[in-house]
Amino acid sequence: MVRALSLISAIQSHLAGGGNGRSEKQNPHQKDHTNSSQARTFFVGGNFKMNGSKKSIHEIIERLNNTKLPENVEVVIAPPAPYLQQAVTENKQKTVYVSAQNSFDKASGAYTGEVSVEALKDLGVPYVILGHSERRTINKEDDAFIASKTKFALDEGLKVILCIGETLEEKQANITLDVVKRQLQAVVDVVSDWTNIVVAYEPVWAIGTGLAATPSDAQDVHKQIRDFLATVIGKDQAEKVRILYGGSVNGKNAVEFRDKADVDGFLVGGASLKPEFVDIINSRN
Repeated sequence: MVRALSLISAIQSHLAGGGNGRSEKQNPHQKDHTNSSQARTFFVGGNFKMNGSKKSIHEIIERLNNTKLPENVEVVIAPPAPYLQQAVTENKQKTVYVSAQNSFDKASGAYTGEVSVEALKDLGVPYVILGHSERRTINKEDDAFIASKTKFALDEGLKVILCIGETLEEKQANITLDVVKRQLQAVVDVVSDWTNIVVAYEPVWAIGTGLAATPSDAQDVHKQIRDFLATVIGKDQAEKVRILYGGSVNGKNAVEFRDKADVDGFLVGGASLKPEFVDIINSRN
């Protein structure tokens, strides 16, 4: 009888411990492995480019204000500079922030047409987009200048959406990774803390063309971007950097990226001006 009671006690103790010691030890490790991408807050940016009016910007913001947005998604909208104050004032969503589309690498001075970081801060704008392909190609901004602007913005307290990506010619020449590594390295050379940088991979050939990289192709490039960052800024920082995909993202194709571990969100162009922007925001929920 005593032996039977001892056996029952041992079985109860075994079950209370979760069945076996091995599964107990696995759980914390498994959680860390599977949740590395989940620890990065999903991010959806809307770059309005040189589009919009007081009326249309108001309508876009009101649509967001009147929508129940997921609390686990950070949304950033980037209207043209004349409408930044309007966007800051009219936005009522706690998960929506405003971004500028450009800033300069000097505090002030005789720089006609440029936007100062101090002016953006004065308006209550926390983000700025830098390195967009249209600035690189049309305005001839090179890697060094973009890196300088990035460093200045960060040093002065802004957060940066850093755009990188290859042209169609570079893609066809199979040098996509060489291009994005070069673009990133210019910033690595002058910035050591990447806490306030969000990287946006935007293949130039896909912007506004209706073409888009497949989700698998995007994941492959994003993974290699993260691996490269791990070698130059350290694995811990690289794991925390959010890497967005941009290039003809819309309300229909956004959901196709939902299971890609290194695609942490989107930088959206034309679709951010339309009601489907809300569908993109909700694409992970």
